[in-house]
Amino acid sequence: MTDAALFSSKLPTDRTDALRARTAAAFGALRADLEALVRIPSVSNAEFDQAHVTASADAVVALLRGAGLDDVQVLSVPSGAPAVVGRRPAPEGAPTVLLYAHHDVQPPGDDADWDSPPFEPTERGGRLYGRGAADDKAGVIAHVGALRVLGDELGVGVTVFIEGEEEIGSPTFTAFLHAYQDLLRADVIVVADSSNWAIGVPGLTTSLRGLVDCVVEVAVLEHAVHSGMFGGAVLDAPTLLARLITTLHDDEGNVAVAGLVHAPDPTVDYDEDTFRADASVLDGVRLAGTGPITARLWTRPAIGVIGFDAPRVASASNTITPRASAKLSVRLAPGQDPDAAMDALRSHLVAKAPFGARVTVTDGEKGKPFQAPTDSTAMQAARWAFGQSWGTDPVDIGVGGSIPFIADLLEVYPDAAILVTGVEDPDGRAHGANESVHLGELEKVVLAEALLLERLASGS
Repeated sequence: MTDAALFSSKLPTDRTDALRARTAAAFGALRADLEALVRIPSVSNAEFDQAHVTASADAVVALLRGAGLDDVQVLSVPSGAPAVVGRRPAPEGAPTVLLYAHHDVQPPGDDADWDSPPFEPTERGGRLYGRGAADDKAGVIAHVGALRVLGDELGVGVTVFIEGEEEIGSPTFTAFLHAYQDLLRADVIVVADSSNWAIGVPGLTTSLRGLVDCVVEVAVLEHAVHSGMFGGAVLDAPTLLARLITTLHDDEGNVAVAGLVHAPDPTVDYDEDTFRADASVLDGVRLAGTGPITARLWTRPAIGVIGFDAPRVASASNTITPRASAKLSVRLAPGQDPDAAMDALRSHLVAKAPFGARVTVTDGEKGKPFQAPTDSTAMQAARWAFGQSWGTDPVDIGVGGSIPFIADLLEVYPDAAILVTGVEDPDGRAHGANESVHLGELEKVVLAEALLLERLASGS
């Protein structure tokens, strides 16, 4: 008997239909709860008012208690943001499932870039717009929704862990895991913080790129000097920094740093026209790199400049700028060691110093990549549940982004099965202006998670 047939025999069609109907009936209230969460500007960046992060945690507590969890508390470790943990013990012989999401969000950026206020949820074309609507307050609602749909019929133990500092790199995540290791222990961990393949086609994330970042400074003078008197014999630091940055890629746009590894190419590809539309690539702009687009996005390294410090145009003086710096973000292929990647990047930058400029590299964040087994019992259950909810089989996808704390979870809970599920879609614009979640897809995510929990309760 195939896995699909086995799963179907364990959960009759009329039961699936009943859960689908319950999900539809519950979704109006779930949407209202998501809107209420979006209205809380829970930006975890220290430059923003952290009282909003506390308010967001309190709102999540109320949601989890309303979903039937009695043991709900706000927890943190020294210097950490408030996380919410809610529990329901497992029935005799049943597994425990840890459901993860995060309630903090990215800064909104410039309000002028948004078509509606970032913290005022607004529906347009079946999508709900607002900062955090997709990343990751939709993940919170997916968990709350599945618990509401199953109610007293929940057949597994559940621990819900809603983090409050994911968008600043989860700086105290490891300490939190060790402090509450027994409280969070589970057989299966569901991380609802990824994307689906397309509208109407679910995805299960089987690989994630890792991450290192750094600040590179180029210095050429002790202090600024008059550009008329000294210009021509010495190049300014921004020019030399630009020249250094161009060495990171070859003429085709492939990463050109020795020591950064590639993983095997994916078995699916991304249509170029669809990619260009999803990524809002301007007409006439040539895509970077060679090989399948999915390989460039998922299984090969990528380097980008995400910040640049140099004189502002509005306040520029007619001098040769003595120093300039840039923040580089490097996404790592599955299988790459972050320490080795940082060493390779530093060696490249120092070796390529243009015109003998002084190059200083300051290490930043590091995160390990992730590669999931595709044939585990939990993964098979997830394939079935997502296929039932959408009516089409899920696609195994990689994600170019990073979730570094998954490596921490695997270190503390090496025997747990980790599933990374999708609440977003290619047009969600997470971290950017006009972030949104597709409401119809979110409803399918809620149903899929309810089906997954019920399937895991059967123990096969």
